[in-house]
Amino acid sequence: MSNFKSFEDLACWKEARNLRLFVSKKIISKLPNNEKFSLIDQIKRSSRSVGNNIAEGYGRFHFQENIQFCRIARGSLFETLDHGIIALDEGYISEENLNELRVIHDKTLLILNGYIKYLKNQKNNK
Repeated sequence: MSNFKSFEDLACWKEARNLRLFVSKKIISKLPNNEKFSLIDQIKRSSRSVGNNIAEGYGRFHFQENIQFCRIARGSLFETLDHGIIALDEGYISEENLNELRVIHDKTLLILNGYIKYLKNQKNNK
């Protein structure tokens, strides 16, 4: 299907991994225990979902399915940012933490949109 041997070779998956690690190390650690079953669980799941959906789409071996899973990943990416905004609004993280999250979000989004465009072009050339 592509020049990539594994989803791990995809720049968008690598950046999604950076997002997940940032959320785990820099955001979740600042959230209070009373958020364990709400905000912590939600931001953890949405940040994991970005890379999970990129990987799942890659494994589908059909361009349209891959594109759809990348769109789901993009939705999870925005959900993760929204959870970060909530954490700021609740006073759990600093503006600096949110801005760091935004930088990673924006980079991931740019690369993911590029990958979706690549997949669409590949689909149209087949």
